[in-house]
Amino acid sequence: MLDPTTLSIVAATFLIAGSVKGIIGLGLPTVSLALLTVAMGLPEAMNLLLIPSFVTNVWQAFVGGHTKEVIKRIWPFLLAATVTIWFGANALTRVDLSLLSALLGLLLIAYAALNLSGFKLTIKEHREGWAGPAIGAINGILTGMTGSFVVPGVMFLQALGLSRDALIQAMGMLFSLSTLGLGIALGSNDLLDTDLGLLSGAALIPAILGMVIGQKVRQRLSDQLFRRIFFISILLLGAYIIFGAIP
Repeated sequence: MLDPTTLSIVAATFLIAGSVKGIIGLGLPTVSLALLTVAMGLPEAMNLLLIPSFVTNVWQAFVGGHTKEVIKRIWPFLLAATVTIWFGANALTRVDLSLLSALLGLLLIAYAALNLSGFKLTIKEHREGWAGPAIGAINGILTGMTGSFVVPGVMFLQALGLSRDALIQAMGMLFSLSTLGLGIALGSNDLLDTDLGLLSGAALIPAILGMVIGQKVRQRLSDQLFRRIFFISILLLGAYIIFGAIP
């Protein structure tokens, strides 16, 4: 499995994904999942993103000074988004993987299109008590089925009106817990691969290098322009994944 072509694809993918995260503060799981699904397949992509996603997002989750505030406010959402991943992951052994790949493509297109359109969801504080667990459960099931953490979870977090730093921490918490839950769910369904696990650990190196590069690029590039390029790219990748999943 660890042939030179595979190693090159994985290294390039996480260098790109890390660079995106370094520039705009998010996107490593999304970019790596999308590119690796195109190159290798959905279960393999899920395996490979585990360690780079978990390590980089744990750091993001606890740096920023808003940890207690964020956890107190969104723990029901985080709990639901994590424990329901197992239920979604059961589909990986019961549903045609081409259908799940197509679902991933649809989620990526929805995520990109909503951001490009400027759509903003607002959730009043008195509705968070039921909206958080409900949206978290949907997000967890979709994460288990596709490996994507963003829809509708990120939209829920954006709808809470958190400060920029608190929002970044909240997304780090969602992504790190979702990665942990996905790893456990893959293991319980005998879908974890030792070789891919080793490669996932090695992929942390280009991911961190990419983040360093991205942080330097951020100083010279318009954040708004890059976000637009990023979401257009995600939309096109989603469409390509759907096209590839069609028999």
